[in-house]
Amino acid sequence: MSIVTDFVNLNISNIPDKIIAEYIWIGGSGLDIRSKARTLSGTFDNPQKLPKWNYDGSSTGQAHGNDTEVILYPQAIFKDPFRRGNNILVLCDAYKPTGDPVYTNKRYDAAKIFNHPDVVAQLPWFGLEQEYTLMEKDTKWPLGWPQGGFPRPQGPYYCGVGAEKVVGRDIVDAHYKACLYAGINIGGVNAEVMPDQWEFQIGPSIGIAAADELWVARYILEVV
Repeated sequence: MSIVTDFVNLNISNIPDKIIAEYIWIGGSGLDIRSKARTLSGTFDNPQKLPKWNYDGSSTGQAHGNDTEVILYPQAIFKDPFRRGNNILVLCDAYKPTGDPVYTNKRYDAAKIFNHPDVVAQLPWFGLEQEYTLMEKDTKWPLGWPQGGFPRPQGPYYCGVGAEKVVGRDIVDAHYKACLYAGINIGGVNAEVMPDQWEFQIGPSIGIAAADELWVARYILEVV
């Protein structure tokens, strides 16, 4: 395992003109997050300069078996907190080969609204809250709860500090710092009213960037 860890932490920044770009998109349920990585030459700060890519939509519930290709259009770039260096996370939305958005691509219609000159002129600010609960992988029970049982009633948990009040702070802090590293405008985090329930805030961010940042923050949380 230590050998694997050594390679995971291997610094590849001395490889000239090569980066890893992790393309991220929303899957067929409209809630699941998918991603795949590719090697690119150079550095990028504009998503429009990144190449489009494709994937098998029949495997994500976004295409039929006789016509499976779905095209990824890069829309936002973030620093990769896992690979670091010049490596990047690339938020994409998904289109059919005809250029029409797939049915889960809600960003397409949102972008038409947010990019309208009248909306752009208003500089609309948004702040988003994301609440979540950490679950044990095997038992599907909230982390830190008595197995098959329940914690004490709410009261000491909201914005709580210390043992028997908060659970999973190390995961939360790792996610918080990873988002900041990525360049996400994460406003803060706090423990919520139920033990093992947490919240993070995105924003204030302008226009569609708030939603882009929220989805990438969700991706980072899943990976953490």
